[in-house]
Amino acid sequence: MWTMSRRGWLQATGLASLSGSLLGAKLSGQTAGQGRHQAHGSHVMGTVGTPSLDAFNPTTFLRNWNFSELEPDARAKFYKETPRPDGTMLREYEIYAVDRDIEIAPGLFFPAWTYNGQVPGPTIRATEGDRVKVTFRNSGSHPHSIHFHGWHMPAMDGALPGQEVFPGETFVYEFDADPFGLHLYHCHTVPLKRHIHKGLYGTFIIDPREGRAPADEMVMVMNAFDTNFDVENEVYAANTVANAYMHEPIRVTVGRLVRIYLVNLTEFDPINSMHTHGMFFDVIRTGTALTPSERTDTLMLCQGERAILETTFRYPGDFMFHAHQSEFAELGWMGLFRAEAAPAT
Repeated sequence: MWTMSRRGWLQATGLASLSGSLLGAKLSGQTAGQGRHQAHGSHVMGTVGTPSLDAFNPTTFLRNWNFSELEPDARAKFYKETPRPDGTMLREYEIYAVDRDIEIAPGLFFPAWTYNGQVPGPTIRATEGDRVKVTFRNSGSHPHSIHFHGWHMPAMDGALPGQEVFPGETFVYEFDADPFGLHLYHCHTVPLKRHIHKGLYGTFIIDPREGRAPADEMVMVMNAFDTNFDVENEVYAANTVANAYMHEPIRVTVGRLVRIYLVNLTEFDPINSMHTHGMFFDVIRTGTALTPSERTDTLMLCQGERAILETTFRYPGDFMFHAHQSEFAELGWMGLFRAEAAPAT
C-alpha cells in the first residue's frame, strides 16, 4: 500500500514553508545578493489561510473554564455551582461524547471523538475540597468513559472492567476535588491510544484553598493528529488548530504575571515540549506546590504530564513559542505572545 511521508504530506497540504521552486520563480531577475536576502526573509513556516472558528476558537478556549464563554442561559445547561455549608461548592457539569469532524488546519478536517463537540474538551475548574459531579452522556458511536486524575473511589475511576459507558447510556461521576494542582481527564476505554488520539481529553484544574497570586491565566493543551491513521502524527498544535497563535498572537501585558496551565496529551510521540524565545519561566510541575522548582525556557513533558508556567514579560513585542522538536514546530506547534504596554491610568 502506498503511503505518504510526513514531509510529503506537509508539502502537499500547504503546511510547509515556501518551496524552493516557488521562491526561484519569484526571485528571477534579481541580483544574487538581493535574491539571497529576500529568499531568507520570505521563509515562512505555517499554514496558508485560516480555518473557521465557529465551532472552536483556540483564542477563546485559552481563557475560559467551567463554560464561562457561554451566555448565562446556555451556560446553565452545562454548569451549575451551589455553595455548601462548609464554604465549599458543589460544582455540577454536563459532559457528553459525540463524533464530530473538527478543522485542525485550513480546510483539513479530522474525524474526532469529542467531549461536548470540541477538542480539547471543556476545561473543568474547582477549588480544593469542592464536590465535583459530572453527568456523562455517551452520544458517540463507541463505548467511552471519563477518567479524572486525582483522588477518588474506585467506582468513579472510569477505567476498571465494566465501567465503559455504552452509546446512549449515562453515568454520573462524583468525588471531592483533591489534591490541588493541574490535572487532566480523558477517556480510558481500550484501545487507549485510539480514544485519546481521537480527541477525548481535557484539562482539570483544582485551585488551592488559599489561592495563587493574581495573574493572566490561560490553558494550553499540547496535542497532535494522525490524519492518515498510520500511527504517526501529521499535525501538531497547542489547542488543536495548527499555527493558530501565529495567525492570532496571544495578547499579554508587560509587567503583569502570566500563568500558563500546560498539559501534554500528544499520542504516538513519547515527549512533547514548549520553548519560549527571549524570556524564561518558572515551573511548578503538576501544579501541586505553591512555589516553583525550576526556571527555564524549555520544558519537556511526556504524555499526561503537566506543569504550571509563570512569567512576567519585561519588554513589548512579539515573542515566539513552539515545541523544541523542530519537526513538531514545522508541522503546526508554533505561536506568538504579543506583549503590549499596560494602558495608561
